[in-house]
Amino acid sequence: MDRQSIDVLARAALQNLEAHRRRIDDLNVYPVPDGDTGTNLVLTVRGVVDALEHSTTEDRAVLAKELSRAALMSARGNSGVILSQIVRGFAEVAGRDGDASASSLSRAFRSASDAAYRTVKQPVEGTMLTVVREMAEEAERRAEESPSPPELLRAVLERGEEVLARTPQLLEVLGQAGVVDAGGAGLVELVRGLTLAAAGEPLPDVPQETVSLALEAIHRELSRYRYCTIFVVEGEELDAATLESRLEPLGDSLLVVGDRSALKVHVHTDDPGAALSVGTSSGVIAGVEIANMRQQATAREERLLAGPALGTLETGLVAVCQGDGNKRLFEGYGATIVIEGGQTMNPSAAEIVAAIEAVPASEVIVLPNNANVILAAEQAAALTAKSVRVLPARSVQAGLAAMVPFLSTSSADDNERGMLAVLESVVSGEVTVASRDAKLDGKSIPKGAYLGLVEGSPVAAGDELDEVALAVIDKMLKGERSWLGILTGESAPPPDSLRVVVERAHPELELEVNDGGQPHYPLLLVAE
Repeated sequence: MDRQSIDVLARAALQNLEAHRRRIDDLNVYPVPDGDTGTNLVLTVRGVVDALEHSTTEDRAVLAKELSRAALMSARGNSGVILSQIVRGFAEVAGRDGDASASSLSRAFRSASDAAYRTVKQPVEGTMLTVVREMAEEAERRAEESPSPPELLRAVLERGEEVLARTPQLLEVLGQAGVVDAGGAGLVELVRGLTLAAAGEPLPDVPQETVSLALEAIHRELSRYRYCTIFVVEGEELDAATLESRLEPLGDSLLVVGDRSALKVHVHTDDPGAALSVGTSSGVIAGVEIANMRQQATAREERLLAGPALGTLETGLVAVCQGDGNKRLFEGYGATIVIEGGQTMNPSAAEIVAAIEAVPASEVIVLPNNANVILAAEQAAALTAKSVRVLPARSVQAGLAAMVPFLSTSSADDNERGMLAVLESVVSGEVTVASRDAKLDGKSIPKGAYLGLVEGSPVAAGDELDEVALAVIDKMLKGERSWLGILTGESAPPPDSLRVVVERAHPELELEVNDGGQPHYPLLLVAE
């Protein structure tokens, strides 16, 4: 599996989990009703996605270690720490096997389950532990039939949904409250994102409906202890068992996970200072987080008693593009709604307004992805009561590059700042087919010849697509640009053959090639 595929899968998992964050927070009654399970899971997975974005390694085993460490360092709460170990177990097998076959996936799920159970000193059934274990069992059973990876993932997802529905029967506190396990629900949504992305299917445009909670689920007994305390201990030859034994008398919900160079600690206690002192006596502490669970529980009750939230996204995003492949890429990177449109088929302001209004967020970013769509997008922004920012993305490829830093749980200001920085740094190119006879640098270009452009200006023409494409790429890479993205259109050769040509000409280049499926342009290119 290449880096681009891993990136798309990880972002789809994060995006789907983010869409259900509030619902999962509201389900949270075990082990304490602090209402933060969804948020903790999102923050943990976001750390993995950030690490993947910044990693430069091409070695799968090294990448697996980087992502495992990122999950550990970004883990929040009881559920986040357990999820970090699920990620670690899965990544160890995926990094070693290097493929995404059904047999490899089944081993990865089993490793994830085993790692999760090792994390908890006294495993409790009816939690996310049960969900991951039965998912692993289903993966092993289905792997014997040699299904395709998407088929296996869909079977695993269905088993996860089934066991999640049974968690109230397995854990008394869930049954009394009439809810499913929050951590298990988060794990199911994470796997749902992976499953849809692997099958090339879009994520839902809007989150599933929130659940109606009975008063028993809203008013829950508070934890014996007040503070949820989390920190990392870094050092050499750290001993998890010794650290755990010293922390155990200070509280409950204790988790100590990691390796001999870094251990993540999670504990509920009335004396966070004492827990931190134990940590500093073992090594250097970092990433300290102390949350008052009584305040969290009170805030959760007030929110639930006030009724369901109007939306679950901090920032929504509407993108305009053509091509099924491009649509899937935008959705995989977190676009809430994708409108079909572009060259020769521009959406109206009314269509863009309808998409903005359908986004479950009060703040929306619009990526026009075509110079001719920007004005309609700006008109649409003026016709809605929502806060809308239209970013000046003049091409699909530039818009996709700008999607990399986008996170729906971040503010519109933060998203706009990061996305504008990308748009200012990239250069766009394309290869099209001349629609009429023309002249370039005094040379005649017959109708039907390939025409290469950089930022809208012609730079090359000819009968051979590869030659024109390489001339465009040479022009785009000036200025020490080291990354190139290519979207192949309807009339382009298979992506793999193009990759070989470009890598032979530029072996040092970090290259990503995707099937965009756009009409009119055999190739769309972006460099950074």
